[in-house]
Amino acid sequence: MERPISEAYFQEAGRHIPGGVSSPVRAFKAVGGTPPYLVRGEGAYVWDVDGNRYLDYVLSWGPLILGHAHPRVLARVREVMEGGLTFGAPHPLEVALAKKVKAAYPGVELVRFVSSGTEATMSALRLARGYTGRDLIVKFRGNYHGHADGLLVEAGSGALTLGVPSSAGVPEAYARLTLVLEYNDAEGLREVLRRRGEEIAAIIFEPVVGNAGVLVPTEDFLKALHEAREFGVLLIADEVMTGFRLAFGGATELFGLKPDLVTLGKVLGGGLPAAAYGGRREVMERVAPLGPVYQAGTLSGNPLAMASGLATLEILEADPGLYAHLEAVGARLEAGLREVLTRKGVPHTINRVGSMLTVFFTEGPVRTFAEARRTDTELFKRFFHGLLSRGVYWPPSNFEAAFLSTAHGEEEVARTLEALEGAL
Repeated sequence: MERPISEAYFQEAGRHIPGGVSSPVRAFKAVGGTPPYLVRGEGAYVWDVDGNRYLDYVLSWGPLILGHAHPRVLARVREVMEGGLTFGAPHPLEVALAKKVKAAYPGVELVRFVSSGTEATMSALRLARGYTGRDLIVKFRGNYHGHADGLLVEAGSGALTLGVPSSAGVPEAYARLTLVLEYNDAEGLREVLRRRGEEIAAIIFEPVVGNAGVLVPTEDFLKALHEAREFGVLLIADEVMTGFRLAFGGATELFGLKPDLVTLGKVLGGGLPAAAYGGRREVMERVAPLGPVYQAGTLSGNPLAMASGLATLEILEADPGLYAHLEAVGARLEAGLREVLTRKGVPHTINRVGSMLTVFFTEGPVRTFAEARRTDTELFKRFFHGLLSRGVYWPPSNFEAAFLSTAHGEEEVARTLEALEGAL
């Protein structure tokens, strides 16, 4: 596929926008080449400015569980848009969407809307510190929780895994308030809790990791997470990616989790910027204006995002068969990819939960970030461009989940496998 107009746009963008993009992974640095400039979407497909059509497994990095331009979602947004774009005041749709969140997550008694996943996790951690009066937090390698300073932290070399900044501009002193542990290392978590549990405000984790590629939690790891309550530590399930995607109640429903706080985003907004954090009443009542933990946002709960999110959740709630469809298509895609790669002699491991999937180009189980990093990224580049040139738009990083929508079906799976055959 030729993309001369996209290439011209990308060169022009580089003169006005850092790296030519508004979010780093869009620049294709991990895979090389020029990103297509997408201008239209419908169902499982997108079109670029050059007129090329692609089968889309990025889906705006997860929000579009119903596919692109779902007519009922668009109709709701148009209807609300006629009355105005934003007011900076309460709106009835905030109440309606909050009730949907509470119905999906019985442990959430109060919910506060924000505009991004980063805002949601940042606010939840501030709330956890304000509620417990403690400073330390725990996160896990390979879990991404947005770009707030305290979360752009990687493991240090000390015995207690004191964090060190993973981005310029993050003060080292602040990074040291974050303890970084290995995902799926249950005993490592228990050891840190024994040593410093009474200093830790919260543990934040992705129930299913999506930004190291898909990593699935072990039963013992989930058990260890819940044992943190014995030390007065709050458990924050970051469901920005998994919320309403893996089930209507997200990974919390799927795995029977009992978090104190949950962060939501992506599917929650149905394609428009919306996110939220919520949890137990006694914790959430510490948020202003009820309590001393401050958080605000000009566009929080704006009518368009609330309309898009509410329409999306209504469709998902009304038809539980949609999740069965996502599981069936996901299983078919996983089996097909495995069959083709095995027959062609390509070492691989495929991790999938429902409509989230990653192909790692390495043998053996991939349960931790260290194991994920064994993937052959050079081979992934060829895999990615082999698919893209044949009209299949896979996430441009081996450490990002691919997503399915309800618009994906047998035809799309067959098209993907045919493209993979040709690429290999």
